[in-house]
Amino acid sequence: MPEKALVTVRFGPSMNGSGIVQHRVARLQGLRAVLVSDGHKVVLEEILDRDSVELMVNGEIVFQCNIKELDFGGDGKLDPLCEEARHAVLKAY
Repeated sequence: MPEKALVTVRFGPSMNGSGIVQHRVARLQGLRAVLVSDGHKVVLEEILDRDSVELMVNGEIVFQCNIKELDFGGDGKLDPLCEEARHAVLKAY
C-alpha cells in the first residue's frame, strides 16, 4: 500500500447515556489521529449500521469494529484497536 492512502472511515450512529441515538465522532478521534500521523488522508462517512465502524481502502473494507470498543478521545496510541486498524490499512492492496 502506498504510504499515503485515502482511508474512508464509515461509522454508524450510537446511543449516548441519555438514550439518544446519533452519529458521533468523539470515539473516532484516536483512530483518525493514528491514521493521519501515518500520512493517510481520512474521510469520515456516516452509515446507518448502528455502532459499526468500517475502514475502506481502494473500495474494500480492510477493518471493522464496534464503535463502543474504541477508546473515547485521545491520540489512539494506547488503544489496541487503533493499532490493529493501522496495520490493516498498511497491509491493504
